[in-house]
Amino acid sequence: MTKDINTCEDNSETVRVSDILETSGKYQIHQYLYLCLPAIFVSMMNVNYIFVADEVSYRCKIPECETNFTYTAPWWPNSHFDECNKPILNTTDYGCTNDSFTSATEECTDWIYENHDTVVSQLDLACQPWKRSSIGAVHSIGMAIAMLIAGWMSDVIGRKPALIISSVGCFIGNLKPLATSYTMYIFLEFLEASISGGAYAAGSVLMIEIGNKNNRILAGVLFAYAIYMGEALFAIIAMFVPYWKSLIHIICSPTILFLVYIIIVRESPRWLILNGKLAEAKYTLKEMIKINKIKVNAEELDAMDEDELKRAYNIGTDKKKEGFKEVYKCKEILKRFLVAFECRFTVSFIYYGLIVNSVGLPGDKYVNFLLGAIMSFPGELISMYVMNKFGRRLPLIYGYLFCGIACVAYGYVPQSYTGLKISFFLLGKLLASACYTGIVTYTMELFPTSVRGSLLGLCTLASCSGNMLGLLTPMLASISSVLAAICFGFTAITASALLILTPETRDLPLADTIEQIATSATNVRNKKKGEENLAYDNQK
Repeated sequence: MTKDINTCEDNSETVRVSDILETSGKYQIHQYLYLCLPAIFVSMMNVNYIFVADEVSYRCKIPECETNFTYTAPWWPNSHFDECNKPILNTTDYGCTNDSFTSATEECTDWIYENHDTVVSQLDLACQPWKRSSIGAVHSIGMAIAMLIAGWMSDVIGRKPALIISSVGCFIGNLKPLATSYTMYIFLEFLEASISGGAYAAGSVLMIEIGNKNNRILAGVLFAYAIYMGEALFAIIAMFVPYWKSLIHIICSPTILFLVYIIIVRESPRWLILNGKLAEAKYTLKEMIKINKIKVNAEELDAMDEDELKRAYNIGTDKKKEGFKEVYKCKEILKRFLVAFECRFTVSFIYYGLIVNSVGLPGDKYVNFLLGAIMSFPGELISMYVMNKFGRRLPLIYGYLFCGIACVAYGYVPQSYTGLKISFFLLGKLLASACYTGIVTYTMELFPTSVRGSLLGLCTLASCSGNMLGLLTPMLASISSVLAAICFGFTAITASALLILTPETRDLPLADTIEQIATSATNVRNKKKGEENLAYDNQK
């Protein structure tokens, strides 16, 4: 991006109006920074339940023996380890010792918790693991709904309003510590996710649309780094502030400051032009010209009417709004959407499945989670390099394939081969991270501006579904220790095969209408058919 800035400053020739969006500089740097900040906070809230709803040790309360109501009880019978059933006190003995209990037990109705760092003790969730797991599942459902709403809002009212509403909505999380019942807490968890989660969809679309075609992968990598930074930062904060109420207030309270985005964040010029907001579009383009120091004939820009501006940026001049009805009629868009849907589901399923399994590894849970987040960073650099050098499609095909193989290998390597098992685990995490950013950027390039937000919202619904199912994969260990790894591998290899059906998008301009996609697909088919006919004639 620095190279683009210097070129603009030194170039004595006037840049065409149509090239303003293809010239990156300080404007993009500032906007990228603003758009990444909400992703950091949403990311922390997206994984908060891993620690906030984490299991704590507990034991049954024995009223006759409790003195200070602490978890450690020297009189507890050494032979009893059941957390959900309590030993029955021998009524013939006086006092409480290790030998004062009979071998009989009864169902426990009250518990003493080791600490109150999580909602498990606050909401008294002992011996109800499904309730604890449901917190993460409800959050994922809320995120899915948020993506759908934000995607629709991005296309209808704009990317910027959708981003601001979602980002400021994170502040609602401060209500969770006020919950006095499990039902109330679940409702607030859902409400928080269903509003804040839209920042992912709106922010990522806006980052892609304000940069040039050479910076699309960079934008995707920066946005992904913001997400990983949020995960790593959350683990660090949780190390020092384990108490769940304080932790939630720390990550949710600063989000009220995103109200300032009403002033400092700019709307996507492509969306403004497509929706006929000519004055605002020209104002934003002039901001780019000023901040990036681009030499442009301002009079030419001012003189352009709506149709001329649309033609300059290769945007269809048809006044008809495009929506899901037009998507359904276009087979090429449907094919791209179905492939993107499966690929987004798969990479999220693997990524979050590996994250939740990393917490269960031996050692400190915060350190393990932090290491898992850090492993994502080199994956983004790999993604940016190979996708800029070799294109989008082939690196993703091989990335999904090798990720699946690594996951299956991780599952089948015996526990005794610790180093090899961890190596395959980290390799799978690395490749999943690389594919995550790659497929997010690729799917944005596959869809036109007119329905990009809506279709990406549906694709993010797939991601949320994968997230939710990935968090449940540790339960598969009760059936088979390799079943989760097999599921990871199967879905990854399936995604790799489906990507063969989609086109390469590197160095191509972003499509703005469904008609452009349909025309492009028809031209490709006609060209291929012509080449086949020519080859047939040559053989004759």
